[in-house]
Amino acid sequence: MSEMFDILNENGNYINKKAERSVAHTKGLWHRAVVVFIVNSQNQVLLQRRSAFKRKWPNMLDVSAGGHSNAGEFGYETAIRETFEELGIKVEKENLIFIGCTKNAFTQGDIIDNMFNEYYVVNLDIEPLNLNLQKEEVIEAKFVTLNELKLMMEEGYKQLTPKIEAYEFLLKYLQKNNI
Repeated sequence: MSEMFDILNENGNYINKKAERSVAHTKGLWHRAVVVFIVNSQNQVLLQRRSAFKRKWPNMLDVSAGGHSNAGEFGYETAIRETFEELGIKVEKENLIFIGCTKNAFTQGDIIDNMFNEYYVVNLDIEPLNLNLQKEEVIEAKFVTLNELKLMMEEGYKQLTPKIEAYEFLLKYLQKNNI
């Protein structure tokens, strides 16, 4: 069964339409996606390494978890689902800290990914080696310090997926909360 997305207008409002993932990405239809950052008590951020088989950004370090919202799904539900699917971590709605949303348009090859990204933080101490990674999507998960993350950003995202707004939202949130 193909993934179905709720289609939004350019202001982020639901317009009572749905489309398959491939149609949304071919036509550049607006839809919702989420990003989850897991931050441990040592103020390190969990990053995942994307599979070599991913169409976008294979083998690159990425946010802790994330993905597109399915039709009928709220952003927080996507955050819970994607964190479990990709990392095997069960989080509850009350564990999610909403830190913002941006409108993003990204084109790579034949993919036109127009989306509203919701950003969440989960404070959680876990051991990356014990995670149940979704092998089709994730080949590694590891914690990095904030300085390491900032350095990867400053070096032009060579190792890191170019989700600039997501990482900036995380850093603003952590700075605002004196982390």
